[in-house]
Amino acid sequence: MKSVAVYCGSSAGTNEIYTQQAHEMGRLLVERNMTLVYGGGRVGLMGTVADSVMQHGGKAIGVIPDFLANKELAHNGLTELHIVKTMHERKLLMADLAEGFVAMPGGYGTLEELFEVLTWGQLGLHRKAIGLLNVEGYYDHLLRALNHMVQEGLLRAENRQQLLNDPTPNGIIDQMLAYVPVEVPKWLSPSTT
Repeated sequence: MKSVAVYCGSSAGTNEIYTQQAHEMGRLLVERNMTLVYGGGRVGLMGTVADSVMQHGGKAIGVIPDFLANKELAHNGLTELHIVKTMHERKLLMADLAEGFVAMPGGYGTLEELFEVLTWGQLGLHRKAIGLLNVEGYYDHLLRALNHMVQEGLLRAENRQQLLNDPTPNGIIDQMLAYVPVEVPKWLSPSTT
């Protein structure tokens, strides 16, 4: 895995540990010789990850839609910055550039990006590792909700296993490197619809 898309907040949040872990994620990506692929902003946790990558001598590729770049949110100190027209183009290019995905603490945008790549994996559109950096239990409620979906028969256990999780950047990257995709047969047939 030579490149990782990191999804995270455009805000820093209220807990300093999120910023510390964003800095650590950037440092670790450089240490592991992995390129950061991210949303191209200079603010919040996403800006911290990118700044850390660049400060440690790594490569950071940003992808930002022009309406955000025009609001002066684009990070101009990256290895590469791609300015695209739409959010859809942004997500597609990020997914194409990345060989794995990590969601750190964030809000709606982070969850939307995470669930899109999970859905694409479920549909067999990619076989890339997807990790959740569950800093200090930030995503515990989300993980319980996913387990509830399995219990209620609305999410297959095999597809639930797509989402790796760990509280530390090192732990989640280790899991992603060891990830072996599970083959899930087509789940719909005339008798199940």
